[in-house]
This record gives sequence, C-alpha cells and structure tokens, in this order.
Amino acid sequence: MPALQEVEPPRDGWGSFAWFLVKLVVLVLAFRTLAFAPFSIPSESMLPRLINGDYLLAAKWPYGFSRHSLPFDLPLPGGRVLGGLPERGDVVIFKHPVDGRDYIKRVIGLPGDRVAVVAGQVVLNGTPVTREPVADFTLPLSANTDCGWAGLRSGLPDGSETCTYSRLRETLPDGASYEVLDFGPSPGDSFAAVTVPEGTLFVMGDNRDNSRDSRWPAAAGDAVGMVPLDRLVGRATIIVWSTDGSAEWLKPWTWFSATRWDRIGDSL
Repeated sequence: MPALQEVEPPRDGWGSFAWFLVKLVVLVLAFRTLAFAPFSIPSESMLPRLINGDYLLAAKWPYGFSRHSLPFDLPLPGGRVLGGLPERGDVVIFKHPVDGRDYIKRVIGLPGDRVAVVAGQVVLNGTPVTREPVADFTLPLSANTDCGWAGLRSGLPDGSETCTYSRLRETLPDGASYEVLDFGPSPGDSFAAVTVPEGTLFVMGDNRDNSRDSRWPAAAGDAVGMVPLDRLVGRATIIVWSTDGSAEWLKPWTWFSATRWDRIGDSL
C-alpha cells in the first residue's frame, strides 16, 4: 500500500489577498479613468432633464483625456490625449474654469460659432434656434426639490405637492433636440452676440432662468463663462440612481421609498 503523501497547506494567506486588492484597485482606477465616472446633480439648473438628486455616469472617452479626466488631476503630456470635440446639444461635465468644481451644462456653441440670446431665444450663427411649446413639466416637490419663482405650486390629496412649469422643445440646426424651461423675462434673456473662441465651448443650462452659464463671466462659485476644452471631464450618458432626498440613514426602509425608480436607467 503506497504511503500517504502529506498535503501542503495553501500558501494564499495575506499575500494573496493583498495582491487581489491591488488588482482590484488598478481595475477600478482604469475603469474610472478610461471608461466612466459617477457624478451627482446638486441643483436645478438642468431641469427638466436632470433633477437634483440624480446620480449619473459620464463617459470619459468621447472627448479624449486631460488631467481633469484622471484621478487626483494627474498631468498629461500635451494637455489632452485623443482629444475630441463635443457635438452641439451634448450634456457635458467639466471642471469650473476658476474654482475647479464639477459642473454640468449643455453645449450650445462650438469654437467659431456666433451665439446670442434675444428675448430668451438662442440665436446660433445668425439663425434663431427653433422653440416649440410642449406639455407642461410637473415636478414632485421633495426634500431636494423646490418650486421656482415661475412655477405653479399645487397640493395633492395625499398631502404631497407638485410644481408645474411651462416647457419648450428646442431644436438646434444640426438636429439635436431637448426640452428647456423658461420662467419669463429675466437678465439672461438678452445676450449680445459673441464668437466662441478657439479651444472653448459656449454652454447653457436647460433651466434657462436658473442657470449661471456662459452668458456671464466665469467666477468662483458662480457662472462658468466660456468653458475651455481641456476642462472637459466627460459626456453624461445614463442615470444610475435618483433620490428625492427624504432617506434617513437610520431608517433603511426610507432608502427605497426615497428612490425615484422611474428615472433609473434613463439615457442622456
């Protein structure tokens, strides 16, 4: 009868676990650097498409990579690698030109475009952008949504409230179409024509009277001015989570009741 051979214990231990963690970190960093990065919507400047409390993924590759695409803003040689130009109508995430915070707006003008706003209507390269009234937008009010000065607040039988705004569909000359809100006469409704400088973008919020965008000079914590291309982070692609802000950490069931389930998976 052959002698039994002693089986050596596995040599995995902490070294193998540490190597697994290293590979996991590298994979996560590669995904966040080259593919997608998460962002949240902290304001109502992009109503009606994006609501405060939406969480989305931004695709990194469409516009190339700069240090603002990388973790910790690591520098890249030449500023940008595989740089690409957004299309008019894209929803882009970028670093504020002054304070470096993440902002999200819609691209209206590309380098060389002539942009103006007359009585609230965008004029692009001398042609007024088409705007058509569509059905009103009704926003359920919650812990992270309020009713703007032009909204109609209404109560529902269950005690909740909504806010209703007039809504328009705007269509750019190249076919990009999206919905905007216009509260009425406001300071941003008149903007003298300017030519978008090379290497920059003219961006606007869809909530036209509640957005500090390229219609004003860039200032920390305020308007963004013309956005340099090398400040781009990525293109907004899909909503992966949305909450109305009513969840409480010590009450796990509210994590589900606060979720806006109908918004999850919406593409942008």
